[in-house]
Amino acid sequence: MFVDIDNASLEMAGSGLPGDQPIFMLNLLRYRDEALYPDKSELAACSGREAYYARYVPAFRKVALPLGVTPTWLGSVGALLVAAQGEAWHDAAIVRYPDFATFRAIVSSSDYRREAEPHRFAALADWRLIATTEVQVPA
Repeated sequence: MFVDIDNASLEMAGSGLPGDQPIFMLNLLRYRDEALYPDKSELAACSGREAYYARYVPAFRKVALPLGVTPTWLGSVGALLVAAQGEAWHDAAIVRYPDFATFRAIVSSSDYRREAEPHRFAALADWRLIATTEVQVPA
């Protein structure tokens, strides 16, 4: 079941996360076999993975990089050692935001909603977005 970012989730996360620390967003990604655009899309057919990397990522970078967002890590999921039965992910990514307000500003912006979000919707069959803060481990 595909769940998207909504205002209630943003409010809850914003009230529980520190306002003055970087936020690291863990993205778990499962792609559609074929990107699912609205019927009248003029874009060439492609896989969900292609739509994500060739269309969503460049559009996201255009909006996010000027605000200090840093893609930190990307990897293909090789195996799930501990997971719910039937759970499956293709890729995992970590993206660093200067703070939660920056994340919220991006996903709420008209530029993001117009330029990037349609490609994310088309590309992903399912995803998880988990906001994390860095923990300092004692020596």
